[in-house]
Amino acid sequence: MTELSRRQLNRTLLVRQMLVERVELTPFELVRHLVAVQGQEPNWPYVGLWTRLNGFRHGDLVALLRDRKLVRSTMIRRTVHLADAEDFRWLRPTVRPMVHAVLQAPYYRDEIEGIDLDELAAAGRELLSGREMSRAQLGKLLAERFPDRHTRRLAESVEAMVPMVHGPDTGAWGAWRNRSVTINIAEEWIGAPMAEAQPETLILRYLAAFGPASVADVQAWAGVTKLAGVMDGLRPRLRVFRDEFGKELFDLPGAPLADGNLEVPVRFLPAFDNALLGHRDRRRVIGDEDRNRIAKVASAGVPMYLVDGFVHGRWSLDGDTVRIQPWHALSAADEDAVRAEAEHLLGFIAPAAAGKVVIDA
Repeated sequence: MTELSRRQLNRTLLVRQMLVERVELTPFELVRHLVAVQGQEPNWPYVGLWTRLNGFRHGDLVALLRDRKLVRSTMIRRTVHLADAEDFRWLRPTVRPMVHAVLQAPYYRDEIEGIDLDELAAAGRELLSGREMSRAQLGKLLAERFPDRHTRRLAESVEAMVPMVHGPDTGAWGAWRNRSVTINIAEEWIGAPMAEAQPETLILRYLAAFGPASVADVQAWAGVTKLAGVMDGLRPRLRVFRDEFGKELFDLPGAPLADGNLEVPVRFLPAFDNALLGHRDRRRVIGDEDRNRIAKVASAGVPMYLVDGFVHGRWSLDGDTVRIQPWHALSAADEDAVRAEAEHLLGFIAPAAAGKVVIDA
């Protein structure tokens, strides 16, 4: 069984994530290849597409959301992503256990205790049918039928049970933190019913963009458990490798494997990018020491940058300044490359501003 080094896994991930060179795919094709693009906050998906695509413009993504080709909704890991509307039809049912499990958390459970959940879901469907409204508006209407409850928890509980998509303006460029979220019934918005769960499709599509990977990696990315049996069923159709630590990794036949010595450019990644979050074992792209640096604030999203293919530090936008915080020493050549890419990024996120790049000592 072939053993793959950490650098081989790193370069292969960068190739499959379109991070070695900007590609000529359309934004729709890229999102579909990546299965789902993290959209926890409105602006971050735009940075993720910009860093991968040639000639990407803000309006390209807005148009896909307004034309209903892409949808924004809660999906993998019970977090907000963008996905092809047709993929969402099978993806959301496949990760349903993870999404639905939120109702067991005390944060929700205490507010919906004693309510017939089927009745609550049906009420939400009825109130939303043919309409788009904010969660706050839906919560107020639900409270008329289920009084003395936390209105926001009622609306969010319905959203956990009934597949919803966000209004396109919720995901429009312009905000680094979420604006008011509007919701629609997914089946009405897409114009087709939800499909059956497709765990095999989930695994195969994941491997195309993130492989080679272990069962634990797939589960960490998707937030879905009990995929080992599904992977075993797929085993005759897959290649099997091992990493440096002897862990079994699965991959698609014919999928590209990169040379560990492949030269790669500096890349700036948005907060929550799945290139950084898409594996249980993330050492192929970020070291444990660096991962521990941000453990306390990771849930809020930490944009990072890559040097030689691995996370080298973090960056932030401070007004019209891109501020870079290296975690490791930069050679003169690498500092020049980081600065050049940061200036390129600044031209995308603040094209009208007289911005600057600052690299902290």
